[in-house]
Amino acid sequence: MTTNWQPPTIPAPPAPPKPSWFARHKVLTTFLALVVILVLAEAFGGAGDPAPVAGSAGREASAEAPGRTTEAETDEETRTQTGEESEEETEEVAATIGTAVRDGKFEFTVTKVRTGIKSVGSDMFGEKAQGQFVLVHVTVTNVGDESQYFSDSSQTVRDAKGREFSADTGAAIHLDDNEVFLNDINPGNTVKGVLVYDMPKGAKPASIELHDSPFSGGVTVRLG
Repeated sequence: MTTNWQPPTIPAPPAPPKPSWFARHKVLTTFLALVVILVLAEAFGGAGDPAPVAGSAGREASAEAPGRTTEAETDEETRTQTGEESEEETEEVAATIGTAVRDGKFEFTVTKVRTGIKSVGSDMFGEKAQGQFVLVHVTVTNVGDESQYFSDSSQTVRDAKGREFSADTGAAIHLDDNEVFLNDINPGNTVKGVLVYDMPKGAKPASIELHDSPFSGGVTVRLG
């Protein structure tokens, strides 16, 4: 006897559930979450801070400390009350003929100024001025710890019009016992001499700028 036997039909397994949009886009979801967190943090963090008003900082400082003076104003008031002045201001007021001033290793004192000199030296060995010779008598002391050359070419005279005049070295060598012509001065030693300037006739020397070297800051002495 023939039997038409067939195996039982097994139902197909159910299809897996389709993942959500967030699951399929994990990177984008993470980025959006970070953006939301940052926006919320900024909103809640700055909610209690009022917007600054232009000029309010200065007004608040004035309101908190009425009559308060700055440190610079206090120092200026102290100097005014005590009569103290800066070194430059004191030097500018005091730097006149007969007053000792310093630049670098040298202390200078201008002792005398002569104008209207027509010539220097002897008739045979001398030099005539183009205009007039102005003779500035100076005393130079080395107040440093090392020897230092003094050169007349580093010293400049100005007249009342602000014109600058360099020293006439060729004329200065004709003066007897002129020790300020390229002299190497040792520490503690003092030399005296004359600086010579050829200026126009009638010109008045107003000031001289003295230097211990060509590159020093210099110090000014009034001659008028």
